[in-house]
Amino acid sequence: MTPEAVGPLVAEPATGTATPVPRGARRVQWTVWAQRYGALATLVVLFVYNAIATPFFLTPQSLLFVLLRQAAPIAIVAVGMAIVIGTAGIDLSVGSVMAIAGQVGATLVLHDQPFLLAIVAALLVSAVCGLFNGTLVARFGVQPIIATLILFIAGRGIAQLITGGKLQTLADPDFQWIGLARPFGVPAQVIVAVVVAVVAWLIMRFTVFGRYVLAVGGNETASRLAGVPAARVKLLAYVTSGVLAGLVGLIAVSANSASDANNVGVGMELDAIAAVAVAGTPLTGGKVTVWGAVVGAVMLKLLQNTLIAHGITKEVAQMVEGAVIIAALWLQRHEA
Repeated sequence: MTPEAVGPLVAEPATGTATPVPRGARRVQWTVWAQRYGALATLVVLFVYNAIATPFFLTPQSLLFVLLRQAAPIAIVAVGMAIVIGTAGIDLSVGSVMAIAGQVGATLVLHDQPFLLAIVAALLVSAVCGLFNGTLVARFGVQPIIATLILFIAGRGIAQLITGGKLQTLADPDFQWIGLARPFGVPAQVIVAVVVAVVAWLIMRFTVFGRYVLAVGGNETASRLAGVPAARVKLLAYVTSGVLAGLVGLIAVSANSASDANNVGVGMELDAIAAVAVAGTPLTGGKVTVWGAVVGAVMLKLLQNTLIAHGITKEVAQMVEGAVIIAALWLQRHEA
């Protein structure tokens, strides 16, 4: 262990004298702390500020049915995005996959198909979308930003073709449970987001796949030489991202009681990437912070709501969010 790792002052074995940590090392230590806990610290500060300055903020209606209900879909997609980014990839197609899944599920329900069939079909189509992205990246060596940009563009058109670009209204309580139900007084999508995060954390923490994701993202060449099936790992990462995006697409159409291929999922890819970035996850891969992605999603949504609630226009609020993301990327210059 190096002297810098011990603390501000360390005792040298030979003399017993205290040696101060160099100023540069302290700066790096602060940067590492900000990477790991900056989003959580910002969330706590925003929470305390709103508890004091924002009327009715501490009510269940405000916390559960505004903040967490809005943040839950972003958090779910951000978890999938974090896994893809962990492999040194990116997924720009999640918004379009949401639209496709929403249209598939809604169309089947409106054609009197069982709601379970509609949900399963939507998720399977989402998995196929992820498989398409993963195949381009893992099998054909296409750059992730290019591979997923294809479906980002074409996927929106596919979703519009399914319904002819028309708005479809829904009124099926079983199919819409995930978007409208409130078991135990909690919005269903919030519960789903927590379950997704817990499962993803367990997978990343305790399974071979989780270790492989970090290995591939950290050094793909070395991981291949060590026997890691890098192509299969990346393929599964993109499938996971696609399925979670499809799940959120079902939440969106259920909550809105309508499927709209033109608007479902618009901008979601940027929200998810931002949530991952502000949580301290390096966009170069090799690290996955599942709970960090969840915290980042809640923090960014609370920041936006705070600014708007206190008279800041949406446009200025978006500029502030951009500045926060820039700060997070600046902190990532140092590895945690």
